[in-house]
Amino acid sequence: MMQPPPGYGAMLLTLQGSVLTATPNSPTPRIDGYPVPGAYGMTFYPLRPGRHRIDVDMQWLRRYGQAGMEVDIHPGQVVPVFYAPPWHQFTTGRIGHHEQPRTGLVTMLVLVLGILFGTLACCVGLSLVATL
Repeated sequence: MMQPPPGYGAMLLTLQGSVLTATPNSPTPRIDGYPVPGAYGMTFYPLRPGRHRIDVDMQWLRRYGQAGMEVDIHPGQVVPVFYAPPWHQFTTGRIGHHEQPRTGLVTMLVLVLGILFGTLACCVGLSLVATL
């Protein structure tokens, strides 16, 4: 594992998921309000000791999946932070010091199944009308 420069600490941010399991657009991290480079997987950020704020969100048709937390960094310390994007764009993401579960799975499944059953009902209804 990487070590921070002398007199610094670090944050090891893991953006959970991939372009296949989440969204082709990777989450956007910000440290202390400033955008920083980030991609799915682990990214190492050397930081001065003290309290820092990490915020992460996603962007598609709108901004979604917002999550943030305060992190205390000490000299020589590497603090792990994990962000999990949501399953859909109508809920928030999750962030913490351990691997996070993704939110919104039940809502997404209900929505997809509703669309499938609605489409099936329309097709069956149209075929019944056509036979009359």
